[in-house]
Amino acid sequence: MRTLEEVQATLEIAKLKEEDLQKSVQCLSFGDSVSSDDYCLMELDDTLCQHIEAGHSLVIRGDKDEHAVLCSGDKTYDLKIAHTSNLLLLLPGCKTHEQLTNSQDSTHVIDANIWGFCSSYWEVRRHRPRLKKLLRVLMENPYEGPAIAGQQENTENTVIRALQYTMDDLLETIQASEEEIKNHLKTLHACQINGFWRVLDPDYEMKLVGHVTQLVDSESWSFHKVPLQTSLEELGPLEPREMIEHCFNCYGTRYIENGEVFYALDEAKVCRATALMLLNNAVKFNLGEFQEVWQQSVPEGMSTRLDQLKSVALVDRTARPETICLLNVQDLPEDTLERFNHLFTLREKWTEEDITPYIEDLCGEKQTTGALLTKYARSSTQNGTKVFNSRRPIST
Repeated sequence: MRTLEEVQATLEIAKLKEEDLQKSVQCLSFGDSVSSDDYCLMELDDTLCQHIEAGHSLVIRGDKDEHAVLCSGDKTYDLKIAHTSNLLLLLPGCKTHEQLTNSQDSTHVIDANIWGFCSSYWEVRRHRPRLKKLLRVLMENPYEGPAIAGQQENTENTVIRALQYTMDDLLETIQASEEEIKNHLKTLHACQINGFWRVLDPDYEMKLVGHVTQLVDSESWSFHKVPLQTSLEELGPLEPREMIEHCFNCYGTRYIENGEVFYALDEAKVCRATALMLLNNAVKFNLGEFQEVWQQSVPEGMSTRLDQLKSVALVDRTARPETICLLNVQDLPEDTLERFNHLFTLREKWTEEDITPYIEDLCGEKQTTGALLTKYARSSTQNGTKVFNSRRPIST
């Protein structure tokens, strides 16, 4: 342990004036078993510090082949190692000059024991949740309707159960916070069946939508006022009641009038689902013919519009005749660079109006689609219209 006289002698050799320094002198020494491998440091912002101080936890998620992310209850953060030229020392119980009660006294020596050291630390940055995997794992075993008695053997049931996921299973598998996962499950129209989260098979989901819209047409109901109880009584013999009600929750808004439950069907959602069903049956569709068939396929009173198909269908105005094809943003790569490369293999030049729906989900906090286009695309003018193409050659 150093004495005050030894400290003063060191200051004199270093040509430092004692009056220019704090009154408390920290003398550092290494412990008997200090190692750089014993500790990892992480830099947190005020929000995450308050999260920890409030008693909440942070979870690191990711499989061995995935880049790890850090999740709070409602946000996802990217983890990156940051190196520093200054050695970071871990000194438990160490206090600054301001924290010492006798900081105003004469110079005194404090011995501090070093427990560990690091030359790097984990840097945490807000990041988009990685949710593409959620649909992929749920589509391993989509719900196709109630099983027919005796249709599946016990061995098959065992395999199917292995492909079902509880919320805890999803939290172990998906790199996102619990709130972000729950919100995306709603977007995917997933529901809980026997305690497991399931997505509906697309054909089965459209079958449910068809039952509901056909009933609305046959009863001449306004799609703004569809009675739940009557619908369940009429459709109950065809499909499980909980599935009918789930369909109403996905494609409508629930309200109560005079003690009776009604649903107002969402025009945009119903029209969008109907369009997806039609587009799934063709690689490309003549735009004029498609719009005519589409309008005829939705309930009376609903109006189809192309803006209802943003991020799921792409119109080619340069073709003669004009065409429309299926292009769902959920089927595109999750990585930003891969997404742009894929889009530019599909079409060499994009207008901002066409490409925006397919890159909006890539925007991080305080980031705009304009900033993404500036970074990953090059703009030019074609026939008086601003278009974007790739900054690098794209192999097709």
